[in-house]
Amino acid sequence: MSTTAEHRDLEAIIREETDLDYHSLNAMLNLYDSTGRIQFERDKQAARQYFLQHVNTNTVFFHDLKEKLDYLVENDYYEKEVLDQYSFEFIERLSKAAYAHKFRFQTFLGAFKFYTSYTLKTFDGKRYLERFEDRVVMVALFLARGDEALATQLMEEIITGRFQPATPTFLNAGKKQRGELVSCFLLRIEDNMESIGRSINSALQLSKRGGGVAFALSNIREAGAPIKKIENQSSGVIPVMKLLEDSFSYANQLGARQGAGAVYLHAHHPDIYRFLDTKRENADEKIRIKTLSLGVVIPDITFELAKTNEDMYLFSPYDVERVYGVPFTEISVSEKYHEMVDDARIKKTKINAREFFQTLAEIQFESGYPYIMYEDTVNRANPIDGRITMSNLCSEILQVNAPSRYNADLSYAEVGKDISCNLGSLNIAMTMDSDNFGRTVETAIRGLTSVSETSDIDSVPSIARGNDMSHAIGLGQMNLHGYLARERIHYGSDEGLDFTNMYFYAVTYHAVRASMELAKERGRTFDGFERSKYASGEYFDKYTEQEWKPRTQRVAELFAGAQIHLPTQEDWRELKAQVAEHGIYNQNLQAVPPTGSISYINNSTASIHPVPSKIEIRKEGKIGRVYYPAPFMINDNLDYYEDAYEVGYEKIIDTYAEATKHVDQGLSLTLFFKDTATTRDVNKAQIYAWRKNIKTIYYIRIRQLALQGTEVEGCVSCML
Repeated sequence: MSTTAEHRDLEAIIREETDLDYHSLNAMLNLYDSTGRIQFERDKQAARQYFLQHVNTNTVFFHDLKEKLDYLVENDYYEKEVLDQYSFEFIERLSKAAYAHKFRFQTFLGAFKFYTSYTLKTFDGKRYLERFEDRVVMVALFLARGDEALATQLMEEIITGRFQPATPTFLNAGKKQRGELVSCFLLRIEDNMESIGRSINSALQLSKRGGGVAFALSNIREAGAPIKKIENQSSGVIPVMKLLEDSFSYANQLGARQGAGAVYLHAHHPDIYRFLDTKRENADEKIRIKTLSLGVVIPDITFELAKTNEDMYLFSPYDVERVYGVPFTEISVSEKYHEMVDDARIKKTKINAREFFQTLAEIQFESGYPYIMYEDTVNRANPIDGRITMSNLCSEILQVNAPSRYNADLSYAEVGKDISCNLGSLNIAMTMDSDNFGRTVETAIRGLTSVSETSDIDSVPSIARGNDMSHAIGLGQMNLHGYLARERIHYGSDEGLDFTNMYFYAVTYHAVRASMELAKERGRTFDGFERSKYASGEYFDKYTEQEWKPRTQRVAELFAGAQIHLPTQEDWRELKAQVAEHGIYNQNLQAVPPTGSISYINNSTASIHPVPSKIEIRKEGKIGRVYYPAPFMINDNLDYYEDAYEVGYEKIIDTYAEATKHVDQGLSLTLFFKDTATTRDVNKAQIYAWRKNIKTIYYIRIRQLALQGTEVEGCVSCML
């Protein structure tokens, strides 16, 4: 079939199918046509019909922009303070420029997600007050904080799909009734009742404002440990988990986003098996954890003990803190392992290391949990002074923290340093198409920095202090598979790995350069810069001491064709000197999140992993099943959209390993297995990831039997 025949005029199709609604048209995407080809044009028609049949008839009409803005401010929909930073003439020009792009959603699901989850609605939830362009303009105005040039750049980067702020930012920026702009938070819990009590309050306060919240439980004494020297008094970590789970269930962001939490525990904590058992399918209801996410922190020594089939010792956090004078998380278990084994003052128990990994795989098979953080890999790569002891709800945030101390009334005796995640992602395909790659990266860095600087979570002082000290951000990426397929490159191939390496290499240079420029402009660096590997210059050694260039001709052509300058060793030496003089403003710069909803509205493949299927099936509230085609997919390039289950974990890990070389924080890595996989396969993947210097593993996904079997005739993604 010719390209002309495949892409028939949409107006003609609409005339042919006037009796079909948008939901039916979208469903036709999952049915082959009479010639055995996927009906991509039906999804575009569904998006159009969604506007004609639903959006347009349910949008509040205004005669002009002034009438609209006056109404939204007077009725407490928009923050007046945001608009007051600009002249009306500028806002009008910016709005006209946004509409001049003639933005159109490329898929029905993209449009549906935006109008269901992001756009401003009337208080009764029944009518729409914004189009996509309006939301983009308001986000740009909010983040630019009166800077007309930055507002213009942000609008351009967002409307063209090159930069997409994370859900909390894109949802909330500029709205009068809103939650916070921050994606997630990470907090420590220390081994005392005051810290535990304060953590429950923090969970409530942060959850109601939006964003997921993760807690480190590793410092809490184990079940049966003494309290005030009386043996067998502590209940361990499980009751604390129960309290946190109930807190997240109770508090949500005005009903717009459900509360979500995660807890991390060290593999050598004595409660580790109890911790894992909470996710077993047959767990007793007294201990079962239903909605809280679990993560395990695993040091190198655990793998080494498993390799030699030795027992692994679990150490009482209570005794470790008494002996070393610091909390358990501040000790490198790999370094101190044998010393702690030999120390009679530290109570310890032992389990078999291989049995531990077997149990880990069993639980992951049943539930997808726990996440894994490779403790020593993370800390070896950490450019910041201090230890990283936990991750977040999506396992991509890796930052240092510091404990707080509390008075008996739960007030702060000393405010510590906890973590917030200010996220947004670049669309790799659109960024490669940018007319100025460096400016795109810098605009994103400036936009994310604004998220940090406009966030003041004073209800949790340790979060507010950490944010003020670090200005930490997480610039992510999405649409890797979509871009590779568009360019006829297989995911995980030599060319695919080469591109991933060089793309993240280029982004890193411009991200560090942008942060240096911010430090120069503000005359301020992040707190502790002078003790970092940026200040010492060690961070730059891998870039100044060797030449980085494409290994394959195809990737060299991609960057040359896009007129993207790949930084040279001399470029890095110059940047190193500038950073030594001016510093950098952001303690952390990059983190690759899973990018769920924002991928759909941005027409991207999620994060940097392969597509789960050529036509993804989503369940969306009352509407039921919705179908989403992989970006840039046409009937002539289907072979490049091998799904994640077929790609296999090795190629996925290899791809993430290339990106990990350049990302200062983590990458949200999901591993996909066929239904024939065993726990041994999961263990092999864990070991392979560790050997490839992967920092974290997010979910484990096992393809369900229901999705396998005999293909249903005429259906793209249906199986018996």
